[in-house]
Amino acid sequence: MRHRFEVLDIFRGLFASLVFLFHLGPFADTPILNNAFVENSDMFVDFFFVLSGFVIAYSYQSIASREQLGLFLTKRIYRIYPLHLFMLLAFVGMEIAKNLLNPYIKVNNLVNPANNVYTFFTSLFLINSTPVPGVEDVSWNIPSWSISAEMMAYLVFGSLVLWIHTANQVKVRNVYYVLVAGISLAGLWLVSRSFQINYSFDYGFLRGILGFFTGVLCFNLFNKTHTQVRTWPPALFSAAELVTLLLIVLCIYNGEVMKPWGAIFEILFFLCIYTFSFEKGVISHGLKSVRLLYKLGQYSYSIYMTHALIISVFNVLFIRILKFPPSAYSYLFILNFIVIYFVSVWTYKNIEMRFQYKSATRPAIKEKIS
Repeated sequence: MRHRFEVLDIFRGLFASLVFLFHLGPFADTPILNNAFVENSDMFVDFFFVLSGFVIAYSYQSIASREQLGLFLTKRIYRIYPLHLFMLLAFVGMEIAKNLLNPYIKVNNLVNPANNVYTFFTSLFLINSTPVPGVEDVSWNIPSWSISAEMMAYLVFGSLVLWIHTANQVKVRNVYYVLVAGISLAGLWLVSRSFQINYSFDYGFLRGILGFFTGVLCFNLFNKTHTQVRTWPPALFSAAELVTLLLIVLCIYNGEVMKPWGAIFEILFFLCIYTFSFEKGVISHGLKSVRLLYKLGQYSYSIYMTHALIISVFNVLFIRILKFPPSAYSYLFILNFIVIYFVSVWTYKNIEMRFQYKSATRPAIKEKIS
């Protein structure tokens, strides 16, 4: 089976855009951004974790040797690290620039205690989703904690799949995947005595592993059932797509109530990804008819990684220098996103694609979806 899940890619782009709105909200004073749905859209990060587990499980059903494990991890590092490093250095440059410009421009948080040499190295080595002593907040490129969590999930997944195959446990592999997800959820429960999962700089790695293995289980269910389920009538898929999206919208909108039960979002994103992986409903067909949405999906990682910096620059330019009121973000958010989009086109072509892993020989594992 070789397939690209186009609708799921589209969702990745749409939800990355909603995370942008979430991070823009604190700078704004407009109901377009300051509403319950946008203010709880940070939970869409968990969709990325679940989707990542889904597509990685699709591409890597077998890792049978240490060499293959090394190749798997190497390809994942090449995929996520270059843009992460580029943006980290860009934030260092911004910190230097704002101190140089401080005599001329009013700058909030001139000395950001979260951005220091110590946290620079936690970000550099991708341990900024773990409870490192002395770190009390997200730092530098704020979304990068989730890249750390993603890398932790790759390490656990690759090592576990290698053990499953060397120990001849393939038939019961889902038991181990459920166990890892359960351990991650139990770890998060011990932190807060609730099923809240929206951690980042401290226990975000557990959140990432939980979501990732939820996605692995989702793909394995899809892989086992897709032949039979695909024969179901399109009307049934349309109904399932509509119900799934409505449930997600309701839970995000009521995020303050639902976040203490945050594990529910893992279930909702599981259902969403499983349902839309078939691409047979009317919503799927509608999404696939819009060419721009394909581009959002294609550039989603760059949109996710670049938006925090561009939001900061935008805020300095329009609010601090040009003296626009925060209410101006009711329309400025469109211009802000257009800039993010075109910057993301550049980073996608010149960083993401340029630094892709390229093997001189045919690799032992062929990755079907990046």
